[in-house]
Amino acid sequence: MTTTAEWADADSPLESFPATFSGARVGYGRVSTKGQLLDRQITVQEAAGCVRVFTDKKSGKNAEREELWKCLDYLRPGDTLVVPSLDRLGRSIQDLISIVSGLRKRGIDFQSLHESLDTTTPGGRLVFHVFAALTEFIRELIVQGTHEGLAAARARGERIGRPPAMTEEQVRHARALLTDPENTITSIAKLLGVSRTTLYKYVPEPRVGRDALVSGDRGPALPGPL
Repeated sequence: MTTTAEWADADSPLESFPATFSGARVGYGRVSTKGQLLDRQITVQEAAGCVRVFTDKKSGKNAEREELWKCLDYLRPGDTLVVPSLDRLGRSIQDLISIVSGLRKRGIDFQSLHESLDTTTPGGRLVFHVFAALTEFIRELIVQGTHEGLAAARARGERIGRPPAMTEEQVRHARALLTDPENTITSIAKLLGVSRTTLYKYVPEPRVGRDALVSGDRGPALPGPL
């Protein structure tokens, strides 16, 4: 995720970058389904001076937006990426900040027509600088809250992480079943709903005298005591 430091890698987060904008205005539009039309978005972007407009018919949650990646690859230093609205570009605020920050590092500016955000202006750059700072702040709060929650759970004696493959009751049941020579490793594992490997892991020691099992579906002998 883009951090505030990465966003403000210029001498000033409000500094125009690049200093002059002599490149092309390139548009990107998107609709969520194939049944929706892109005509209005294209018309608005062409009226805003876009010499070319890339379009996707994909959900914003879909990471495989081929035309967006083609658009980003097409842009050159001095160009400006124009979108009809912010939600047409980013899947989330983090995604939006990441894309716009990456453009800025390449010397490419960004404009959203609906929100009147324009990184060629100090006000537009300030808005995105604040967005980036807030996003980082929220992320840090979530991380801090997660760590505090885990610490509190450990203090209460709660188990953290994946539950064991076999419960203590299942282990006791397995050991009891192993006392009967007629019970095979395979049948015990199936009865308990675990694999033979898991059974070997949690019950490594067989009852004395069961150092070997007959061939067939009975499987290999359990290892001796550790």
